[in-house]
Amino acid sequence: MPTVTEPVLDPTAGTAGRAGDGRAPAGKPKRRFGGTHAQIRSSLRFYKVLAYATGIMLLLVVVEMVAKYGFGSEIVAGGGAVLQFLPEVVAETAGGVNLSTAVLIVHGWLYVVYLIADFRLWQLMRWPFGRFVLIALGGVVPLLSFFVEKRVHRQAEEDLAAHPEAAPRY
Repeated sequence: MPTVTEPVLDPTAGTAGRAGDGRAPAGKPKRRFGGTHAQIRSSLRFYKVLAYATGIMLLLVVVEMVAKYGFGSEIVAGGGAVLQFLPEVVAETAGGVNLSTAVLIVHGWLYVVYLIADFRLWQLMRWPFGRFVLIALGGVVPLLSFFVEKRVHRQAEEDLAAHPEAAPRY
């Protein structure tokens, strides 16, 4: 005579997930994105602007480093000429604005805002942490931010197109 087996029930099936366990409540599929399509596109635009600004400032940092360590000069605006390459000792007393220092400071702060834009986009897209790190490196290696931005933009648009059901949030 065949034996009747009882079905094995999953104790977590059909229950709302506990706080922090990563499961969606019963009947609701887990959301693909951390925000609406409009929020993601907005953060993507913000990231794009910061990627280009950081990339341009990083190129200016490279010019400043070549002038400083290659030629022993500081770049000074004003102080008798529109733009001057002066030795470090003379640059301190020449008057005008030391562009070498200004470029370093502006790039540093822009990179901080770039990291914020990177984090926001990463958070909304729910990408793996490794992608966040790779995007962050775009603001450190000269010219890389332009290539990384293009790739990230394309991937984000492809993800949004592949998941149109994720648009409404509330």
